[in-house]
Amino acid sequence: MAKRADSTVLAGARVVLPTGTVEDGRVVVEGTRIVGGAAEGARTVDLSGHWVVPGFVDMHNHGGGGASFTSGTVDEVLTGIHTHREHGTTTLVASTVTGKMDFLAQRAGVLSELVEQGDLAGIHFEGPFISPCRKGAHSEDLLRHPDPAEVRKLMDAARGTAKMFTLATELPGGIESVRLLAEHGVIAAIGHTDATYEQTVEAIDAGATVATHLFNAMPPLAHREPGPIAALLEDERITVELINDGTHLHPAALELAYHHAGAHRVALITDAMDAAGFGDGRYQLGPLAVEVKDGVARLVEGNSIAGSTLTLDTAFHRAVTIDRLPVGDVVQSISANPARLLGVYDKVGSLEPGKDADLVVLDADFALKGVMRKGEWIIDPQIG
Repeated sequence: MAKRADSTVLAGARVVLPTGTVEDGRVVVEGTRIVGGAAEGARTVDLSGHWVVPGFVDMHNHGGGGASFTSGTVDEVLTGIHTHREHGTTTLVASTVTGKMDFLAQRAGVLSELVEQGDLAGIHFEGPFISPCRKGAHSEDLLRHPDPAEVRKLMDAARGTAKMFTLATELPGGIESVRLLAEHGVIAAIGHTDATYEQTVEAIDAGATVATHLFNAMPPLAHREPGPIAALLEDERITVELINDGTHLHPAALELAYHHAGAHRVALITDAMDAAGFGDGRYQLGPLAVEVKDGVARLVEGNSIAGSTLTLDTAFHRAVTIDRLPVGDVVQSISANPARLLGVYDKVGSLEPGKDADLVVLDADFALKGVMRKGEWIIDPQIG
């Protein structure tokens, strides 16, 4: 076999595969892909004492590095994308926040170009089709009922790159919108909702498959009115998003979700806003002012939590060190499950021959030491 300068063997690490963890394992990278065997003369990188896991997949993210996916220029959006790549997120969906319909359609056009270039994996519309009772950090004046015609308008503006809509499915037009999205292969996510248990079951039966940041922006679980949480946790058709930043969820709530849904039905997300990877200060989330203090983002008016400053390497670290979850379960939740939901598991989400060489190197204490995307080091573990 001829020598190939772009062939690299990552050797000696604990490698987390779909079938389990391989001690003293290796991953062979050739060009942009993972391959089954090394070419003659391949460069070897010794990663003894480290973990190698698949690149993280974030299906709910509003920005980072000081940049907003909802309002930033193309260069600013790229800055946000790169910020999250430096924290291990090699596949990312850009989430918008509530705005005027024409503005959201215009943003869909901008973001769709970045999807077509391969910088983003799709667009998630969070709002305006949500409940004013559970609006969180969304402008109430701009909220609308989920009219299927308007949902279709945003789908068309995204030119086939829309991956998910968050809807309060109990509102007029909610069920019809779920059916429309399901027919077009777009995820209908239940969130920012004031639905009852029965209304949530109806939405799931209509085709909803995701719970947007479970527990947050929905009625709490109660013994006579179980609400959406019970319906979303019990149904095998639903994947539940969880924001594991220590602010959005008590550790017991995270444990409850994993216990009832199982790791195969959890997607760890950031719900990050501009301040992720950037720092405290004043920011805008759509039309609303946000104050970030000690890493916690809250609306200036009303003090509601306004997204997070989380990055997925921190979510991973918390999950295995604080929540004591098995590493394989966390990898499933942070890589494989969201990749499957987004329809890209044939390319990313696990370390298998033929897939993109997207991976994260962690030290023995699960601190991030290296990030590779499509065969190129974003952070070289030998350099830092």
